[in-house]
Amino acid sequence: MFDNLSGKFGDIFDRLRRRGALSESDVTEALREIRLALLDADVALPVVKDFVAKVREQAVGAEVLRSVTPGQMVVKIVNDALIEALGGLPAPLNLLAPAPLPILMVGLQGSGKTTTSGKIALRLRTRERKKVLLASLDTQRPAAQLQLEQLAQRAEVTSLPIIAGQTPLQIANRAMDTARRESYDVVILDTAGRLSIDLALMEEVKAIRAAVNPVETLLVVDAMTGQDAVTTATAFNEAVSITGIVMTRLDGDARGGAALSMRAVTGAPIKLIGQGEKLDALDEFNPERIAGRILGMGDIVGLVEKAAETIDKAEAEKLAKRMAKGKFDLDDYASQLKQISKMGSMSGILGLLPGMGKMKQQIADANLDQTVFKRHLAIIGSMTAAERRAPDIMKASRKKRVAAGSGTSVQEVNKLLKQFDDMSTMMKRMNKMGGPEAMMRQMQAAMGGAKGGRKPF
Repeated sequence: MFDNLSGKFGDIFDRLRRRGALSESDVTEALREIRLALLDADVALPVVKDFVAKVREQAVGAEVLRSVTPGQMVVKIVNDALIEALGGLPAPLNLLAPAPLPILMVGLQGSGKTTTSGKIALRLRTRERKKVLLASLDTQRPAAQLQLEQLAQRAEVTSLPIIAGQTPLQIANRAMDTARRESYDVVILDTAGRLSIDLALMEEVKAIRAAVNPVETLLVVDAMTGQDAVTTATAFNEAVSITGIVMTRLDGDARGGAALSMRAVTGAPIKLIGQGEKLDALDEFNPERIAGRILGMGDIVGLVEKAAETIDKAEAEKLAKRMAKGKFDLDDYASQLKQISKMGSMSGILGLLPGMGKMKQQIADANLDQTVFKRHLAIIGSMTAAERRAPDIMKASRKKRVAAGSGTSVQEVNKLLKQFDDMSTMMKRMNKMGGPEAMMRQMQAAMGGAKGGRKPF
């Protein structure tokens, strides 16, 4: 989502870092470009003015301009200002109130409110071990209640039975009564949306809010709507005092201005972000990590967490043992590809690594996510068990058969086998050196020795 803004910031900071010293005019020019980049990203004008003023106040001081690395210090100042604009610290859902704890979901139609309700239910069940009841208050769309019922089944939580003819307020009261009787921890109330903000919508939401007194009133907004999302947030906040925001479709190509404007305009923190259609594609909004991604610093912690959530630990340990023994075959390679695919797109993974913005764009332009992994898996799947265990037996006739069976070419089969052979050779060398840990120790020792006997880091 922030790729365009990140690219522009990267170019600005690259120019600053290349200069050994900075003058006040250099910083002023950089701030002008930052201002234009933020406006182009659809950030609200008052937010841009405030952001640039804060950065200017700190960046033109003598301490910065006369420092050894003034460019890097300006980057740090911008990073800190970004974190502050995005909310400072993460704001988790409030789960400290007595059960049953009501969470009211509000927003316009099409923002992803119902899907987000299912995502939150899954998150609370799996991460917080909460007993969750989902209730659809959307009597405007006939399919809305059925949609939430299906999402509840997928999330393995309970949905409130549908009773035709009940008003949203009656459904909300019935949901709370059911939750109290059956000892639910959390009740998620999915209200109706409209194509635009109107008086009837606001009055309905106000009545429901007054009846259930929710601990959280979460506004769901589509990041792709840009400044319209900020307008929506302002209207709902004035009407029902939202406690938090959930931004959906952050995996899209929105310019990112809504996320940067939301906290400053409404005062309510962004609590969660949706980054895909899958039910588990919901993450906590972390201002520090988002700022790091915008400035090309990556999000290593986020990458580690994503790996921990998606990679099969038992399968990974089994693979590591086989690699240590030098028994790495194409079945293992296919397993590795599947594990990586679970983490998301390759361009998305690269976006979490520091300084990988340009490579991420190259990966996206080459469409590697959609081709290479799938083709490799198709080629391996077209081989016999014997061929996967011992790729050396792959001769011309076998390669032709595999290429035909996988819908690829002999050249692509050869390329896969060459890559696998190179990987196997590298692993054998690492094992001869005592494994990856021993290899790292030797590299650190060599680097320490080359630097005048400094201790290995």
